[in-house]
Amino acid sequence: MGSYLILGVLFVIVLFPVYYGLVGSLMGERDTNSFPPALWPVHGLHPENYGDALDIIPLGNQYLTSVLQTLGIMVGQLVTSVLAAYAFVFLPLRWRGFWFAVFLSTMMIPFESIIIPNYLLISTWGLKDTIAGLTLPFLATGFGTFLLRQSFLSFPTELRDAARVDGAGHFRFLFSILVPLSRPSLAALGIWSALSAWNMYFWPLLATEDPKHQTIQIGISQLQSSDGDSPGMVLAGVMLALFPTLLLVIFGQRFIVRGLTAGAVK
Repeated sequence: MGSYLILGVLFVIVLFPVYYGLVGSLMGERDTNSFPPALWPVHGLHPENYGDALDIIPLGNQYLTSVLQTLGIMVGQLVTSVLAAYAFVFLPLRWRGFWFAVFLSTMMIPFESIIIPNYLLISTWGLKDTIAGLTLPFLATGFGTFLLRQSFLSFPTELRDAARVDGAGHFRFLFSILVPLSRPSLAALGIWSALSAWNMYFWPLLATEDPKHQTIQIGISQLQSSDGDSPGMVLAGVMLALFPTLLLVIFGQRFIVRGLTAGAVK
């Protein structure tokens, strides 16, 4: 009974910011500026906050940019991670462990230390204010390679030998056998990549200048500094940015758990 009580309290604590964001997005200024803070729209609902948020900034364009950026990064990381993990497990590489350690060491490099070279690169190539400029530095990830390598290691090597005897090459074995059997790990990596890409702020802020080509995370910060600054309107923008990630976590959490534990037992 005590464990259920603790879990219930933690559930309320975790869920409260989402609840207040949703309720606050429907409040007027009298409710959002009241003291103590109102936990419900006492003076009526204000759904026009969402319309005001869409009118002040090009939130629709920014939403589309965020979706395209997220899809590009997610697909890129899935493809590069699958190919790299397969090479580290099934190809006869010399000093395989050493090269894998070098590959993983890239995870310890702070992105802030390489952001200037990346910025100069996309500026030189004329990729500012483009989807390519937003996605290019993030098309590969050491974490994704590590996750899929652990998943691939859980498959017996006899599976590859049998496929070779059957006449299957590396790509046929990878995409016809290995990838379908690794769907939980691929789903977990895809969800993780999508969440990371959707919540980016610093890089899109540097890589874009035109508000129409910026992401929704930057648009929310613009709502706070707009002439029509209103807490309810800002929370409406926050909820518009939160809905996709919230749905992704709710419907994809079982894939996350299965994918992260797929390579735990061989």
